[in-house]
Formats: sequence, structure tokens, C-alpha cells
Amino acid sequence: MSDPVASPATVTRPPLTIRMHADDNVAIVANDGGLEAGVMLPGGLLLRDRVPQGHKVALVDIAAGAPVKRYGIAIGHAVKDIAAGSWVHERLLAMPDARGLDNLPKATVKPRAAEPLAGYTFDGYRNADGSVGTRNILAVTQTVQCVAGVTEFAVQRIRNELLPRYPNVDDVVALEHGYGCGVAIDAPDAAVPIRTLRNISLNPNFGGEILVISLGCEKLQPGRLLPPGSIRLVDTRDTQDAALDVVCLQDDAHVGFMSMVEAIMRQADIHLRRLSARRREPVPASELVVGVQCGGSDAFSGVTANPAVGFCTDLLVRAGASVLFSETTEVRDGIDQLTARAATPDVAEAMIREMAWYDAYLKRGGVDRSANTTPGNKLGGLSNIVEKAMGSIVKSGSAPITGVLAPGEKLSHKGLTFAATPASDFICGTLQLAAGMNLHVFTTGRGTPYGLAAVPVIKVATRSELARRWHDLMDVNAGTIADGTATIEQVGWELFHLMLDVASGRKQTWTEKWKLHNALVLFNPAPVT
Repeated sequence: MSDPVASPATVTRPPLTIRMHADDNVAIVANDGGLEAGVMLPGGLLLRDRVPQGHKVALVDIAAGAPVKRYGIAIGHAVKDIAAGSWVHERLLAMPDARGLDNLPKATVKPRAAEPLAGYTFDGYRNADGSVGTRNILAVTQTVQCVAGVTEFAVQRIRNELLPRYPNVDDVVALEHGYGCGVAIDAPDAAVPIRTLRNISLNPNFGGEILVISLGCEKLQPGRLLPPGSIRLVDTRDTQDAALDVVCLQDDAHVGFMSMVEAIMRQADIHLRRLSARRREPVPASELVVGVQCGGSDAFSGVTANPAVGFCTDLLVRAGASVLFSETTEVRDGIDQLTARAATPDVAEAMIREMAWYDAYLKRGGVDRSANTTPGNKLGGLSNIVEKAMGSIVKSGSAPITGVLAPGEKLSHKGLTFAATPASDFICGTLQLAAGMNLHVFTTGRGTPYGLAAVPVIKVATRSELARRWHDLMDVNAGTIADGTATIEQVGWELFHLMLDVASGRKQTWTEKWKLHNALVLFNPAPVT
């Protein structure tokens, strides 16, 4: 947890705009509160309109039909003539068509091999399967939403009555979800939520301890969720003979509600005892599995926080760690950049398959990628998904993309991986947990109290004003980049060192301090019956 950001004395700053690329014909206004009409910008341009902070101003006259460029990319075409000095907002832009998925560059970018970053460690929990946890948590898996109330009641008692006996266990969490019955369990796409829940149960922060609560009559039976041979339990070497620990609420042995609760508590005590025997030990930074994500984005996301995260992503890859970037709709308009950075043509083809699948998924629902951009994104200066995508994609840094995961799949290699997910904060975070994430980084410009119970979430503010107002929710202030008091590299290194401290348990994030935990939301593209 970072120290609160001090509130500065009121300062009148000169007009400040940020232009991302030499070819851009717009820039964003960086001043808190925006700039009023009549203000003279550096270079002599007079503002014709009041322009809110983060919104775009035309640097030159833009004719109707001409491209409006930011990041050196056409983010739209002017629907009418736009005079220099005018406020350029979403109502003045026609969004370009999506980039086709054919004739894309594949593995054409061949960067010089980056120098390895050696000598960095954190104190983590080694697991029997070779993974490393940053926290030591008992997770209670549920096969179906029907058991959620009983499980939550039991978890509260476990937390109050049992957890104090085991000070080396960080928490107990219920893996509640809205799946398990009333669904087309044999539909082809049903594999997505099932493998997601299975792989979340195996997350490194849960130490290999599997406790399952089942109702008994649900479609998603425990043996289907976690079939024999799919897991390695900590108290046996033979996965084929490992008995899954299941409390079934419909068993005849349970007479009344408290019988169910006490059965859960008895089994939880066994798992807690084993978890509490574990201790942190120094491990190389290569054991980090970091999920990067953005939400409540604004026009500064692609200027400050996301570039700093991208720099940190490159540091992590150099250290041998694993980084997951996601949010399919928020990188779709940069697909040519991604396929060019693929380590191999096969990786490029895998990205194209995931984009094509998601395009078809959206089409079945009667929408396209433009449905992604929220009212808050637009208030923060993002006119459309193309502009949002250009700022989002920079979280991935510049390293080669070495792998691709379909939704719900588990990571099996190091380096930079595209984990295909919807852009929804909660669904993306859930799927990154399933991939094996043990630390999460989340950037925001509008602000969100988003958090996860299973992993620490480091929150990065894009603007200093947000960092000051939400001083006890934001862990890193990347707004210093726009203020001119820090560089992208400096904030990237700050984030890297904070990751090691948080992963080691030496520091808590604000979401951990306040226990701000969003629900898990399984991505279920299959029919509900």
C-alpha cells in the first residue's frame, strides 16, 4: 500500500496539451478542469471552444471526410469541417471499419534480444505443481450457484472461528459464481466456463488445496469439474488415486442446515492446517504471473499509466516472468501490431483465430466492437473503441508475444501471452485468474474500486487529480508523467519494485487493506436453458 498522495497548493498551470505522434492532427488537453475558449496554446493556437481535460483539440483545420489522427492512427473521419482550435469529440467522428483479419503481418517484427534482468526475487509460496503463490489462501470451490448461501455462511464462520488458529493463512474465500445448472452443459462453448472454474480452483495462491461444495443434483458434477487425474493434491503423489474433497449438501448424512455448515468447517480445518505449515521462501522474479488490465479508462490511459505498465511488462519479461494481456475488443483494432510482434507465425495465427471467434460472437449478439466504449470513457476523452484500443494495447509493452490462451485456459509457458477475454473488468479478471495469475495490475483514469479476493490488485491512476482524490484507493500515480515530474521509465520501475514488495507480502495494496473484492463472473457463451 502506497502512502497517500499529498494535496498540493492551488497552482495555476500554463496551458498544456499532449500530442502522441508527429502525424497527429489532434492533441489532448492535460490541464485539470480543462481549458476555456479563448486560451492561447503554446505555438499560438487559439481555442475556439472550451475543451475538457483529456479531450481532443484540432491542431489544424480538418476537412469533412478527412482522417482524425491520434497515436499516428486514424481514429475516425470528420463528419463535417473542423476548424483548428475546436473541441473534437465523438459526435464529430465516424468510426473506421474494423481491420480485416486477412493479409496481416505475421512475426515480422524481430526485436533485438533484450538483456536479461537478473537478480530480482520475491518471497513466495512454492506449490507441488511447480507454481508459486504470492498469497496463502484457502479457496472453497462451488459447483453451482445453489450452494452459495450455505457456503458463504460457512466461510464467515471459518474466517471468525478457525482462521485465527492459523496465522500463516491469509484468508479463506468462496469461489462463488452463477453457473452449474440450468445451462446447456454439453454445448460446445460450455467448455469455457467449466475449464475457467476448474483452473481458478488450481490458482497458485490456493496452494493446491481443493475443497468443493456440491448440491448433488446439479449438471456440473464435481467429477466433471475436476475429473480424476486433472489435479495433484498436496497429500498424495498419485493423481489417479487422489480423492477429491467434496461436501455434498444433499447427502443423507446432513440433517438440517447446521449439519451442512459443520461438515464444511471440519473439512476446511484439515486444509487450513496444511496451508498454515507453509512458509514463504525467496524465489526468482520469473515466478511472477502478472495480469494487466484497464478499466474506467480515459484519454490519459494511453499516455501515462498504460505506457508505464508496458515498460514494466518489458522488465518482467526480461526477468523471465509471465505477463498476461487481454481484453479482446480493446486490442482488436491493433491486431496488425500484435500479429507483427508474434514470436512465430503460429502464434500470430492463434491470435487471429481468437479475434475471428470474438467477431462472430459479437455478431450473433447483434453488436460490434463499438459497443465496448462506455459513457465514462467518452467523458474522459475517448471518442470510440479505435482510440481506446490504441491506448490499451501499450500495456503489452514491446516484447515478442510468445503465446495465446483461449478463454479459461491455463498458462503453461513464460513470457508475454495474449489471454483472450472479454473486456469486462470482472470477466477479464476471472479469466486471468484461471490462467494462473498470482498478481494483478489495473490502470484507471475515471476511477474504480475494483479488486479481487484471490490476488493482490495494484491500482495505477492515470491522472494526479484522481490519485489525490482517491488517495486511499490508488497505489501508483502515473499522472506524474503528464505533470512532467516523472518519466514513463521511472514510473515503470516504481511499479516493478512495488510488485516485488506486494508479491512478498511486505506491502498490502489498498484493495487488500479495505477488502474490496468483486465477484467472479464466468464467461458463458453457451445457451442457458
